Amino acid sequence: MGKQVLATPSAVSAMGPYSVAVAANGFVYFSGQVALLPDGGRAEDDIRVQTRQVMENIGALLDDVGLGFGDVIKTTIFMADMADYAEINRVYAEYFTAAPPARSAVQAAALPGGFLVEIELVAAQRGPGTKEVGPTADIISAAR
Repeated sequence: MGKQVLATPSAVSAMGPYSVAVAANGFVYFSGQVALLPDGGRAEDDIRVQTRQVMENIGALLDDVGLGFGDVIKTTIFMADMADYAEINRVYAEYFTAAPPARSAVQAAALPGGFLVEIELVAAQRGPGTKEVGPTADIISAAR
């Protein structure tokens, strides 16, 4: 399977020249998600509130492509302050309740838009007999 850029109806407009979700070779790669609200606003500057909004955004994107949190195999968490690590973990653990994915977590000097946390992820597409992309995801470009 070649590279397929997926349209994700739940995604708030990208903050730059990148794709929100790209499928390739049995995996879906999602760009980093920040605490943007569905209406384009931003969640308040509280690490728990922002982490929860990021996880809700991720859940919506996964749903757009017919996947769920159980399909996620790797995440990377970028945080503005390592002192927030424990609070991020508390919220994150609510969404990955069994067999959590592999993960990296790093402090960044600054995040786009001044957000406190950003999470990117990779999910495995489901096995034979299921669609390679979810029922509501439209392929908007393909490359081989």
